[in-house]
Amino acid sequence: MTRPMSESQISSSPPDLDLTPWPAEVAQRYRALGLWTGDLLGDIAVQHIGLRPGGEAVIGPDARLTYAELEQEVQRLAVWWRGLGWEPGDYVVVQLPNTAAFVATVLSLWRAGLVPVMALANHRRAEVSAFVAQTNAVGHVCADGLGGANHAALAVDIRSGAPGLVTVLVGADGSHSVARDPRPRATRPRQLPEGWDDLPPSGRVALLQLSGGSTGTPKLIPRTHDDYLLSVRESNPICGTTADTRYLVALPCAHNFAMSSPGILGVLQAGGTVVMAPEPSPATAFALVEAERITMTAVVPPVAMLWLRAANRRTHDLSTLESLLVGGARLPDSVASQVRPILGCRLRQVFGMAEGLVNYTRDEDDEHTVTTTQGRPISPYDELRVVDDHDHDVPDGEPGHLLTRGPYTIRGYFRAGAHNARAFTADGFYRTGDVVVRHPSGHLTVVGRAKDQVNRGGEKIAVVEVESHLLTHPGVAEVSVIAEPDELLGERACAVLVPTGDPPSVSELRQHLHERGLADYKIPDRFIIADELPRTRIGKTDVGAIRHERTLE
Repeated sequence: MTRPMSESQISSSPPDLDLTPWPAEVAQRYRALGLWTGDLLGDIAVQHIGLRPGGEAVIGPDARLTYAELEQEVQRLAVWWRGLGWEPGDYVVVQLPNTAAFVATVLSLWRAGLVPVMALANHRRAEVSAFVAQTNAVGHVCADGLGGANHAALAVDIRSGAPGLVTVLVGADGSHSVARDPRPRATRPRQLPEGWDDLPPSGRVALLQLSGGSTGTPKLIPRTHDDYLLSVRESNPICGTTADTRYLVALPCAHNFAMSSPGILGVLQAGGTVVMAPEPSPATAFALVEAERITMTAVVPPVAMLWLRAANRRTHDLSTLESLLVGGARLPDSVASQVRPILGCRLRQVFGMAEGLVNYTRDEDDEHTVTTTQGRPISPYDELRVVDDHDHDVPDGEPGHLLTRGPYTIRGYFRAGAHNARAFTADGFYRTGDVVVRHPSGHLTVVGRAKDQVNRGGEKIAVVEVESHLLTHPGVAEVSVIAEPDELLGERACAVLVPTGDPPSVSELRQHLHERGLADYKIPDRFIIADELPRTRIGKTDVGAIRHERTLE
C-alpha cells in the first residue's frame, strides 16, 4: 500500500461541476513525476504513421484500415465535425457498434477538441435522451445499418426532445448523413472549476464514460486526456501489449474495459492491430481468432464460461491466442483454473472501474494468485484503503469497503455535486462500493458489492431505475428488484412485485419496459408475485426478508 499523499488543498466536491479537479499541489506533483504528460488522446496513434504506415491498425466488419488510412480518416472527420459548427469542448453522444468507424469517429472527435459521451449500441431512448439532456450535447452520432445496427428511428425520437440537436447517421458504407432539429438550441453554461482557463488541454475533460450507477440513469464519469492516457500507458507493459499484438474487441467497444485496459487505445499506442468482433459468441470469436491470428482479447465472466464450454467442440485453431483478460465481475475460482488447460492461453484477471482504479494479475504471479485474486494496482501512486462501515482501516486479510484515489481516479462525477458528497471522502478517496480482501502482496480479492445494483454478466443494472419504470405500469402497486445468483451470468435481475389487482403477464411487463425505452439487458430475467414487501423498522423494503411466493409465468 502506498502511503497517502498529504493534501493541504482538499477537493470538497463543489456542486455540479463538469470536472472536479485534483488539488493543485497534487496535480503539479503528478506532472513533475511524468505521470501526466500533456499528450492528447486524438494523437495516440500518430507516431506509427511514420513507423509503420502500412501496418494494420483497425479491422472491422465495415473496413480494414492501415495506420496511414486511419490517420487520413481521422483528419477528414475532424474537419467535418468542425464544419457542423461544433466547437472545442462541446459534448457529442457516440452510439456505434464494434466497427472501424467507431475508432475513427472517437479519435477524430478528440482531434477536433470535442468530448465524446460513450453510449452503448444497445442503449435506447431512456438512456440516450438522458445523456443528451445531462450534457446539453450538440450531436448524436449513431448507426444507420453500420455493423448491423440501425438507430435511425431512435435518433428521430431523441431529436424530438432535444432542441437544436444534430444527428449524424453512419451508414454501412461509412457514409455520413445529417439531420438537425430546427428549433434553437437551449444553451446552458458549462459548470467549470475555478482556474479552468489555466489548465492545459490535456487536463480538461476528454470523454465521459458511464458508471454502473445505483440510482437510475448511469452517472457520467469525466476522464481527462492526462489521466486516461496514464491508465493506458501503465496497462501496456503489464499486459505485454506490443506492435505484434492482435487484439480482439469482443466486448462492446464503448466500454471502459474495451477502450483502455489495455483495450483499443492501448493497442493503438503500441502499434498493434485492433480487430472488432460484432458479438462475442464462441462461433464468431473463435473464427476471428483463427482468421486474424488474435493474440489477446478481453471478456466478462459469462462469456469466458461460454467459451470454455464450447472449447471442446471447437473446430477453429486458437493456438495464436496468448492472453485472455477477464474482468467486469468476479470470475469464480473454479472457472479461472480452467482457462489455461482448456483454452491453452494465459489468464489475466482484471478488476477495475470506469472511475479509475485498475488492477491486474501479473505474469510473475503463481497460478494460485492468478486464479483466486483480481490483481493489484497498476501504478505505485494508486492509494487504497480497505475500511469498515465507520471508515476505520481493517487489517489485510479481512473484508472491507474499498476506497481509492490516485492520478487516474476521478475526484467527482459529472454535474453531480450532491452525489459526490456521498461517493467521495472529504480528502478525495472514491468509495468504490466494492467489498474486498487485500492480501499482504497488495493483491485484491473481490468478495461482494455494497451498492444497490445487479451485476448481470458485467453489465451493471441500477435497481432504482428499473423499479421506477415498473411502477409506471397500472398493474404494479409495489416492486423491489433484487439480484439472484446465476451460474452463467453471476447475477440476474428478479422483480418482486405486489400487483394492484390481477397480476399483469410477463410479456405485458416486458413490453411495457421496452416501450419505456429501457435497454434489453436491464429488463428483469424473472418476475415474482408477492402479497406484500417486508419493511425494515424505518420503512425501507427489507430485501433480505423477501420471500418468493409465486413465479409469474
